[in-house]
Amino acid sequence: MTKHYVIMGICGCGKTTAAQTVQQHLHCAYAEGDDFHTQVNRDKMGAGIPLTDEDRAPWLGNLRDWMSEQAKNGAKYSVVTCSALKKAYRDILRGAEGEVYFIHLSPPIELNRDRMAARQGHYMKASMVDSQLAILQPLEPDERGIVIDNAGAADEVAADIRRWLDSNH
Repeated sequence: MTKHYVIMGICGCGKTTAAQTVQQHLHCAYAEGDDFHTQVNRDKMGAGIPLTDEDRAPWLGNLRDWMSEQAKNGAKYSVVTCSALKKAYRDILRGAEGEVYFIHLSPPIELNRDRMAARQGHYMKASMVDSQLAILQPLEPDERGIVIDNAGAADEVAADIRRWLDSNH
């Protein structure tokens, strides 16, 4: 059975870097969740307009379908990045064929703000941190996964993730 790892968290938490770590560690397919957004969604976020649940539904469905496709193709693992801020969003992703695990990156908020302020040319702006925090729902007991709250360098976070993967999967 395919195991899917969703690297989740608010903007600037390090999802892409962490996903690349998982991809390299497990030698698996990787999808950047941002690539599945519609242009309308990108434009809204670029203008500082938070997405509605209705805006997110097709995006989440596309990610879920990509994960299911990996399972149908016989993949042992896959990894995707997705903010997955609400349980309802994660429920959509958990509908993928296979087992879905969440790796919630949760560094200190000021670190997220600093990273977002330093970003150049990305449609997500530093102002989106607060709107994402406002809707963030922590993982619940019925959701498989881990919270990584390491505020260290990317290689330290990667080491935490690899240890969890090795000990649990």
